[in-house]
Amino acid sequence: MTTFNLRLKAKSELTPHPTAQYWRKCQVEELFAMPFMELVFKAAQIHREHFNPQEIQLSTLLSIKTGGCPEDCEYCPQSARYDTGLERQTMLEVEEIIEKALIAKARGASRFCMGAAWRGPKPKDIEVVSKIITAVKNLGLETCGTFGMLEEGMAENLKDAGLDYYNHNLDTDPERYNQIVHTRSHDDRMDTLGKVRNAGLKICCGGIVGMNETRPERAGLIASLANLDPQPESVPINQLVKVEGTPLAEAANLDWTEFVRTIAVARITMPKSYVRLSAGRSDMPEAMQALCFMAGANSIFYGDKLLTTENPEEDKDQLLMKKLDLRPLQNTEKTNR
Repeated sequence: MTTFNLRLKAKSELTPHPTAQYWRKCQVEELFAMPFMELVFKAAQIHREHFNPQEIQLSTLLSIKTGGCPEDCEYCPQSARYDTGLERQTMLEVEEIIEKALIAKARGASRFCMGAAWRGPKPKDIEVVSKIITAVKNLGLETCGTFGMLEEGMAENLKDAGLDYYNHNLDTDPERYNQIVHTRSHDDRMDTLGKVRNAGLKICCGGIVGMNETRPERAGLIASLANLDPQPESVPINQLVKVEGTPLAEAANLDWTEFVRTIAVARITMPKSYVRLSAGRSDMPEAMQALCFMAGANSIFYGDKLLTTENPEEDKDQLLMKKLDLRPLQNTEKTNR
């Protein structure tokens, strides 16, 4: 089995293949600084080289174990360290999860994502979620899990159970990572991503913008994602959802054009990845979302809730897709050209 030492590519590791480009942070900053319309146009061109621009991959996200997380991520209402009014809940029953998955499939979702509020699962947790993953996979859906940091062998167990993707976000610029999270390091994230790659799983890895970061720090996040080797198959770009009780509840609002720029730069630097509009979409006007799709976003979380925060209702998404002449993607394996 090929062993992946997942890391940021060093300049000396460049190859002539265009998708192997090493992105310096300053180069990504230059993309952010392009005239807005030129940037969106460039991203749209690159998008069309690799994807059908009328197809949107729909994922549904379900929290299967909510609250009580020992981590201190300053953006997260599920941390046990913050008083956000969120009640800790035990693991959902398998039957309830399957019922939600069936509804998601009937609504047009092709991927069912499951999240659990752990720093990392214990072996007994892996046994439980493995049974859930197998049951969801048997419904004909792609499966994705976000369960925190993994120990040796856990990624292989999840792969054997039928997991397709593992979500593990890099959150923010590596240089400011421990300004946002103090209970783990950026290297901890990279370690789990390496385990996931070695197990043969696809990676869903993105970050959050609007956490009082500067534009150069947004560029640092995108560069760290684009320089993962290989690049993530799925890149969720989240806009901070400010929750009362978390340290970032009073963060300054991010201008909408800066979010669109982030989507466009993600598309340019990661041309073959699915770029997903994730958290924060409830506060995005339809025109803003349309510009994001124009700038290369081709995936959304689809459903009325993202773990613990609100998401646009399915009917609103269906109406927006109809207005924009977009259609759900049925099979990701057939879309990349």
